[in-house]
Amino acid sequence: MEKNKHRAAANFLEKRYNCCQSVVCTYCEKYGVSERDVFRMTEGFGLGMGGLMDTCGAVTGMFLAIGLSNSAGDMSAPLVTKMDTYEKVRRAAELFKEKRGSVYCRDLLTEKGPQPLACCAKCVEAATEVLDEMGI
Repeated sequence: MEKNKHRAAANFLEKRYNCCQSVVCTYCEKYGVSERDVFRMTEGFGLGMGGLMDTCGAVTGMFLAIGLSNSAGDMSAPLVTKMDTYEKVRRAAELFKEKRGSVYCRDLLTEKGPQPLACCAKCVEAATEVLDEMGI
């Protein structure tokens, strides 16, 4: 849905959330989790895991949203949905790579600075597109 893409982009560009926060916070209300808590938990996931330039924060946010959507949340039987969730994460990573070329910040980042706008905004949008395509 275009609504999710625009909301995630606004989180990033207007609210100045990091790329991970921008994606996963878009889905908090839908899955009944506190945006404030998720925002706090994901603060260190921007710029490829706290600036390490590893897995893109938008991709991490995408994976978190998949977990919110797919997990049974049954802590006494954690394997109920785990393998299906792993499969969805792998599929999302493939789709994201098709759109952006990589899931790694170091490969995606084409702009320098503390929170590069154009490149990261495209990743945030691509992550929400993938989630929407997957019906998350």
